[in-house]
Amino acid sequence: MIEQRRQRTSWLNPLVILLALAGGGVLLRLTILRPQPVPVTVQRVETGRVEDTVVNSRAGTVQSRRRSEMSPGIPGLVVEIPVRKGARVKQGDVLLRLDDREHTAQTQLAQRALEAARAVAEQARLEAGQADRDWKRAEELARDRVVSETVLDLGRTRALTMQAAVAAAEARIQEAEAALDAARATLAKTVITAPFDGVVLDVTTEVGEWISPSPPGVPIPPVLDLIDPDALYLSAPIDEADVARIRVGLPVRITLDAFRGKSFAGTLTYVSSFVETRQEQNRTLRVEAEFHDRSLPVNLLPGLSADLEVILDARDDVLRIPTFALLENSRVLVVRDGRLIEQKVTTGLHNWSHTEITSGLSPGDSVVVSLDRPEVRAGARVRVTGETDK
Repeated sequence: MIEQRRQRTSWLNPLVILLALAGGGVLLRLTILRPQPVPVTVQRVETGRVEDTVVNSRAGTVQSRRRSEMSPGIPGLVVEIPVRKGARVKQGDVLLRLDDREHTAQTQLAQRALEAARAVAEQARLEAGQADRDWKRAEELARDRVVSETVLDLGRTRALTMQAAVAAAEARIQEAEAALDAARATLAKTVITAPFDGVVLDVTTEVGEWISPSPPGVPIPPVLDLIDPDALYLSAPIDEADVARIRVGLPVRITLDAFRGKSFAGTLTYVSSFVETRQEQNRTLRVEAEFHDRSLPVNLLPGLSADLEVILDARDDVLRIPTFALLENSRVLVVRDGRLIEQKVTTGLHNWSHTEITSGLSPGDSVVVSLDRPEVRAGARVRVTGETDK
């Protein structure tokens, strides 16, 4: 009997030890070795505005509708430059003057030639009138056979000759008037005035310098550059994949690195009729947009880089989540009772910022937005360490 008890006890001891070890392991896993909750950041599902947008593929450039690079059009000596680079001018303000003495003299000479041509024409008209009267008297005398046919023919010839002289004199008047107009036009080229209100971007000459003519067929290089800062627009490239989605008249949002945190409303005013192709670059379509606000900041200047968002569609007061919180196959991770639950959703409009949720979530649901770690997955225990409202 005693021997049997010893055998039974020796058989139970290992079993008890194994059970104790197993229980201890479970206890350790449930206590000391239990994985710590994964810290996550969430954003609560909210209602707001969601837009479907198209953005430029590369940075666009602010430009001006009115820009004038000017030169006198004639050679000459610069005698006055009333403005300097950066000056604001009004339409009609003098920007540059050339020495005009020679051209003034040519204009006066043309004026005197016109006056002389008018005097000659007046003399021809008087002589033509007299010749015409003489011819008529010769006709009356010829009917009475007082004068011969020869005298009548001479009278007729003289009258017609004087009429031709009048026509020639009047033609010389027109010639002199044209010469005067040409002289005045050349004289006007000695003064450059502002064609519109604007800002002088550059002046490339100085008083005392001679502006030389260029070879035939080559324009004189500009010496003044004027731009209108109030006629600004944005030119930007759009990827060819979005060509079918855009059209003139759509609203746009313009942002500039020089004005961080601020955007400017505008309208798409031009869509190119051809796609640009450049080596080793995407095919793009050139578009233009004008600013709604005509009173733009004075330091919003042509040449600044800018980005463009074309707003294709927009909905207000819809459920939305950050676009970067959306996983593949329209899934999100939601925090419920301290664990991550994978939730299938149906989406609507979306852009790089927000995505519309039409089903699968409710207002106030906590959607995980910190998805950059592998342990953030469905079923994981989590603790919310932060909440964003962006």
